[in-house]
Amino acid sequence: MTATIRRIDVRPLRAELRRPWGPDVRDLTFLAVEVEDSDGAVGDGFSWTPTIGAASVRAMLEHDIRDWAIGRPADATEVWEPLWRHLHEAGGGGVTTIAMAGLDLALWDLAARRAGASVADHLGRRRDRVRAYGSGINRHYPFDELVAQAERWVAAGFDAVKVKVGLPDLADDVARVRAVREVIGPDRGLMIDANQLWTLDQALRAVDALAPFGLRWIEEPLRADDLASHQRLAAHLRLADAFDVPIAVGENLYTRYRFAEYIDAGVARIVQPNIVRVGGITPFLEIAKLAESRGVQLAPHLLLDLSAQLAMAVPQEIAVEAAEDASLAELGVLADDPPVAVDGGWARDTSQVGLGLRLAASVPTPA
Repeated sequence: MTATIRRIDVRPLRAELRRPWGPDVRDLTFLAVEVEDSDGAVGDGFSWTPTIGAASVRAMLEHDIRDWAIGRPADATEVWEPLWRHLHEAGGGGVTTIAMAGLDLALWDLAARRAGASVADHLGRRRDRVRAYGSGINRHYPFDELVAQAERWVAAGFDAVKVKVGLPDLADDVARVRAVREVIGPDRGLMIDANQLWTLDQALRAVDALAPFGLRWIEEPLRADDLASHQRLAAHLRLADAFDVPIAVGENLYTRYRFAEYIDAGVARIVQPNIVRVGGITPFLEIAKLAESRGVQLAPHLLLDLSAQLAMAVPQEIAVEAAEDASLAELGVLADDPPVAVDGGWARDTSQVGLGLRLAASVPTPA
């Protein structure tokens, strides 16, 4: 008989950022989710929000999700789709899927721990390590700090790096991207991320000015919900024979349907699902299958301690984002040793049983 969900406990955990991501993002809130099944097996997952929305996510978990899930099968693949349909009146994505991730991750952790395996082995390991690229939330860094960060990435052995753009004066973006390219040299990959800050006109001017620095991709150049403008920008990039820069999107897309729209519209050549924002491992694996079937690149957004583990098991070779000061281990939110280690530009899992992402009881204030 299939075990059922007997208990769901939710606990908030706030982590102050040592280097704020901006004036409005100075801390992150994690919601630790512990699930117990009818056989007494336990799994640990989490939901995550930068500053905004934690109270809403917690309420969704402690009421709508818990009320629906108790007594249902303790199997992520069985409950995800019916739970999403049940919650859909509250929205198909955003708070809904972020909250669902807490339950989904806990159920995958429970299943892997029951099997006595790491999540990569439980899913079906395909590789023992994956490439990582250096990344940082650095738009607000002074010029010298940005250069120093790029130097740290080179010293750490990363073969690709990503920097933020979207400053009020395009000339400043050009100067900063030029400086990073000079630091990393001509052979390392360079990606830029505008975090949805440009209008279409601004994006058209910016890509013309920045593409000559040899960009591997341009990430979130426009508002994520403006598909029409993305199509116009993609058409402009395809017509520019001197630089055909791929557009990367996905950290603010919440369902496989939206990912399919962007891929099929000819916009997304790199998709970047955030495993928590899309609702956990179950939908992430569906998006990975979609990307493989459409021949587009998969590059998960943030959450290195989780995304690197899944990267060991998906069919396609992918690179994972090693954002400075942003891993769960660096934030100090893990109760145990981190499940992922990065060395020489490579990420590997440490083969812990389950996800290895049990959250700490508290987080020390950063120095």
